[in-house]
Amino acid sequence: MNSADLGRRVGVPSTALFTDQYELTMVQAALKAGTAERRSVFEAFTRRLPEGRRYGVVAGIGRVLDAVENFHFDDEMLTFLRDQRIVDAPTVDWLADYRFSGDIWGYPEGEVYFPGSPLLRVEGSFAECVLLETVILSILNHDSAIAAAASRMAAAASGRRLIEMGARRTHELSAVASARAAYIGGFHTTSDLAAGFRYNIPTVGTSAHAFTLLHDSERDAFRAQVDSLGRGTSLLVDTYDVTEAVRTAVEIAGPELGAVRIDSGDLLLVAHRVRQQLDELGATETKIVVTSDLDEYAIASLAAAPVDAYGVGTQLVTGSGHPTCSMVYKLVARATSADPSEPLLPVVKKSLGAKTSRGGRKWAARRLDEYGVAEAEVIGTGPVPAELADRQLQVELVRGGEVVAREPLEAARERHIAVRSGLPMSAVQLSRGEPVIPTEYV
Repeated sequence: MNSADLGRRVGVPSTALFTDQYELTMVQAALKAGTAERRSVFEAFTRRLPEGRRYGVVAGIGRVLDAVENFHFDDEMLTFLRDQRIVDAPTVDWLADYRFSGDIWGYPEGEVYFPGSPLLRVEGSFAECVLLETVILSILNHDSAIAAAASRMAAAASGRRLIEMGARRTHELSAVASARAAYIGGFHTTSDLAAGFRYNIPTVGTSAHAFTLLHDSERDAFRAQVDSLGRGTSLLVDTYDVTEAVRTAVEIAGPELGAVRIDSGDLLLVAHRVRQQLDELGATETKIVVTSDLDEYAIASLAAAPVDAYGVGTQLVTGSGHPTCSMVYKLVARATSADPSEPLLPVVKKSLGAKTSRGGRKWAARRLDEYGVAEAEVIGTGPVPAELADRQLQVELVRGGEVVAREPLEAARERHIAVRSGLPMSAVQLSRGEPVIPTEYV
């Protein structure tokens, strides 16, 4: 197994109970009815983008592959299912031998998506595919929401560095997943050591206000930090008086001072004043880092400020107002037996209102205009038009139950940068708007 994506796989637990009970009861009923082994196709997609968003970002595919690989029921889980009478004995026996043996195709991480895009296509027996619904959606909905927010922030930052620092604002495991998704979306580093350990994301961090308050004076705190971490460290300068703190910081560290961090106040005004003061003190290479409840709009408002890096927490790990992508996982085609030669029949739920979908096993491609810019997301169920054959978006992820598409996290990050640059320029506008390209069905 290529460890470049996961980094260190220490004590990876089973993911089998990251599911809803009705998935197991459906398996029980299907086993009794003799339909559990019918060949089936499920697809994960979203009917719409979050309000005002112009594109979505695919993130979590690597974590989905880990989840599928580790989806099995151990003895303790089976005892729980049996003792709680969640499913009957024959179903418990069937679950004891469960391993996904089907195929999965999907958009690679870092790719963008639009309404209707078949982000993940899961094929196998009904029983083995339906069990994966909740764990797949919980990963994709969370990670893609964070990556989309990160992408918007990266676009607003226009090349300036971004630090993910939201671990204290969300669940401890969500924090790790958020750091991973943010890195795909364009962030450069994280403050979360678990994310650095598990996914090889560069980590950063120096001190908080508590460190300054611990000491008898700000000067003592700065000296202690510089003595320990070196002149290239980043000093937090807004505990008391910013002007005095900057002066003290440069006196202690000299012009080699790595950075100063500002965490409060009118960031635009303070950043300009601090930059001027640093330059006058000869610390022309010292960077300015700003934090304090930033989102993409606040970052954009600081475009004219002499800021070198942004630290973002709460708004990032909550998807900047959209903590989920509202993806669904639907059965779109099935056969009447397990025979692979039997044709697949398109199926679709017929609902009132907006909860509609399209049946059939789908392919997806992105049509480009004469300048190489994306102009439409094209989705179909029949033959792929020749002109779109080399523009297909889905890649093989799992074949016969074996993961075949692990990749370094850096590859997903680079892919997103390239893909986003191939969208119409309006894609990175922060004003509310419709999807930047339409979805066409053929």
